[in-house]
Amino acid sequence: MTSKATSLLYTPARVNEAFSAFRRAYPAFDSTSRLDELRASDYKRLDEQGQIYLDYTGGGLYAESQLRAHLEMLSRKVFGNPHSDNPTSRAATELDERARAFVLEYFNASPEEYVAIFTPNASGALKLVGESYPFTADSQYLLTYDNHNSVNGIREFARARGASVSYVSVTPPDLRVDEVALLAALDQPKGAGPRLFSYPAQSNFSGVQHPLEWIEVARAKGWDVLVDAAAFVPTNRLDLSQWKPDFIPLSFYKLFGYPTGIGCLLARRAVLRTLQRPWFAGGSIWAVSVESERIFMADDEAAFEDGTINYLMLPAIEIGLRHLQSVGVETIHTRVACLTGWLLESLLALRHSNGQPIVQVYGPRDTHLRGGTIAMNFFTPAGKVVDERLVDMRASAGQISLRTGCFCNPGAGEIAMSISKEAIVRSFQREERPPFDEFLEAMGLETGGAVRVSLGLATTFADVYRFMQFAETFRDATPDESGLPSRRHC
Repeated sequence: MTSKATSLLYTPARVNEAFSAFRRAYPAFDSTSRLDELRASDYKRLDEQGQIYLDYTGGGLYAESQLRAHLEMLSRKVFGNPHSDNPTSRAATELDERARAFVLEYFNASPEEYVAIFTPNASGALKLVGESYPFTADSQYLLTYDNHNSVNGIREFARARGASVSYVSVTPPDLRVDEVALLAALDQPKGAGPRLFSYPAQSNFSGVQHPLEWIEVARAKGWDVLVDAAAFVPTNRLDLSQWKPDFIPLSFYKLFGYPTGIGCLLARRAVLRTLQRPWFAGGSIWAVSVESERIFMADDEAAFEDGTINYLMLPAIEIGLRHLQSVGVETIHTRVACLTGWLLESLLALRHSNGQPIVQVYGPRDTHLRGGTIAMNFFTPAGKVVDERLVDMRASAGQISLRTGCFCNPGAGEIAMSISKEAIVRSFQREERPPFDEFLEAMGLETGGAVRVSLGLATTFADVYRFMQFAETFRDATPDESGLPSRRHC
């Protein structure tokens, strides 16, 4: 055990002692006391219900003050569909455009350079890019193994138009990208078609933070750059006056919990003009004719927002961003970094009586260039992986919310769990989809994925301490895994 990690003899009586030792090891944590005040007011429902929420990468938690502010706004005025010019429509349009402007302001994005396109979520933003990017047979789509499925999915649009698709792998154990291989891939000869490079600012699997410096490196070599910011921006500042990716997809519920069903594509105007939408809809056209079967598309973001936007919920975006602004993303970042450091050290120090590790962490073992997302598996004293379904069931029984599976990031999972290319190819050669457990067996996997905990704005030391108490229950244990529910998918 290192000096920063607390004693493994976890009992409720020792939590204050453990917290004192933690504060001595991580003195910066004391500068985040404002978040403890918020936990006791805006997020008090967690403690009232005994909930330990450790799935912030899956979704953020909303503050009660956000709900009150939004409800008050809705109850004081009348708002109509913004696709008109009557008084209620103008009222809705004004609030929605204020929200759009504040999104750009929050990310320090010049409205002369960037537009904010509202979408259902980050996946919807990525689909907009994939279906509209001008891929040709001379185009290239380059991406890292470590990407969300919605980024991987763009490859289907690229291949449908004849573009080449290539991946740059990540290297265990830290699961960082091989930068030599990345630079070689970025240096491949350019064809006549446009080229797109995609990677996440922060991995939703391992918490790895990939360098934002790659943006300018790639753009200087003639690539358009898509940076998936969904897992990064809840606890990190993304300043678009400093970093200039061409496309930035994000989901607002991951930042501040409420509302769900609204995301955004931040796009550079210069590249947005090159996109070619494959269809049109109400709201996305300037004029359309049935007789001539011609259209004139709307300008800027309007050409990409199909139908009526979620006009009653968009004002809640500004409310949520102002909430984060009042707290300070740097404060959130400091708290998450301190708690993540302690949790990593504590997990890595866990041992069975025979000396075997209880936990294997996938990804960085310290807080250098990593966020508050930790993927792991538990192991028996004999070195057998504990089924992630059992971990989930036990955690749920203790009111702990975590995530299990592959987290919609197959590339990082394949490398983390050392699945051979031959096994993967063999598993996908079947004509029909097999039962999932049979599919896993063909790939040589003992389990269906990993266990993921992720920290955020409202996380306290007591939360991570409670998780370590839970982790301790696997010491010297070989759990009975009979009677687990069937797996349906990763």
